[in-house]
Amino acid sequence: MSGLLDFAVQNGPAFLALGGLLIGLVFGAAVYRTNYCAMGGLSDIHNFNDYRRFRAWVLAAATALIGTQLVVRAGIVEVDRSMYLASTLNWFGHLAGGWIFGVGMVLAGGCPSRNLARAGGGDLRSLLTLMVLGLVAYMTIGGLFAPVRAAVDQTTAFSLGSLPTQGLGEIMGAPVGVARGGLNLTLALLIGGTAVAFCFIDERFRNSPVHIASGVIVGLTVVAGWIVTGLAFDEMAARPSAPISLTYVRPAGDTLQWLALYTATPVPGFGVASVFGALFGAGAAAWWAGRFRLTSFSDTGDTLRNLAGAALMGIGGVLALGCTVGQAVTGVSTLAIGSFLTFGAIVAGGFYGLKLLERWISAE
Repeated sequence: MSGLLDFAVQNGPAFLALGGLLIGLVFGAAVYRTNYCAMGGLSDIHNFNDYRRFRAWVLAAATALIGTQLVVRAGIVEVDRSMYLASTLNWFGHLAGGWIFGVGMVLAGGCPSRNLARAGGGDLRSLLTLMVLGLVAYMTIGGLFAPVRAAVDQTTAFSLGSLPTQGLGEIMGAPVGVARGGLNLTLALLIGGTAVAFCFIDERFRNSPVHIASGVIVGLTVVAGWIVTGLAFDEMAARPSAPISLTYVRPAGDTLQWLALYTATPVPGFGVASVFGALFGAGAAAWWAGRFRLTSFSDTGDTLRNLAGAALMGIGGVLALGCTVGQAVTGVSTLAIGSFLTFGAIVAGGFYGLKLLERWISAE
């Protein structure tokens, strides 16, 4: 392990890029082949009372949670350094951003990860959706919408006082003097075990290997992301890259920036590499299955819905600091309070979006 750690630190940029690409390849192929889709899970519940894809999403979060906390316990990664475990909690951003994102993913026919899988399979509609999402995300981070976002953040965020992070273990352990390390793993096993029980209590899910596989594989790719970025973290570097794992809102914008400024930074970061990996992985899976087809928008209404959804996901994803993968799986794996808030808000926004979509289509 020490040899791998030395190699990762000494070759940080290349290690992160290669790791992101390989993890993205597995993620994209798995999402495409298993039809893993958070929005689809909500749609299945709304239209057919079928919870299997939703349970796969929950299983992914549970797998990532338990796996990540085991990796943290082993000393491989310090998730406290990630953006999720800040010492402030912006409740409004998590709730409003998650809800806006949930509405947007329905209008766009899927979250960023699903659109990546479809784009890899030849869907030009999804490719344009990702480009608009990335552009609007950057406009929200530091562009036209940034002053409003920053003002909202400053107004609604509050400090957690003496607590160094917003992690559940920190919040629950501090009042009684319990060390967060052991408590985090206990909480992960308790919450993750309950989530796994929720998934497998359903007979239809137990008898559906494809849904089980999709949840486990997606969860494990998030764990792998933490391992790669944790090993490559170098506190003494000129510009240390904080540990992170799979997330696809900001990286969509980062990818556009990297394509435009390639000569300045020839080696892509972990996030950009994972975007390309997901596209290539889904493309390979589609080609292998004989399902690669170039498709586009069906009509003007379809175009407007998808682009509106992309814009909402860009805004909401930045406010909430993530998406159905970036917060509801990767963020949850850190036990951050904000990630659980975002997960719930995305679900609520998604169900509202399904009703809105029905009204939109019926009005056409």
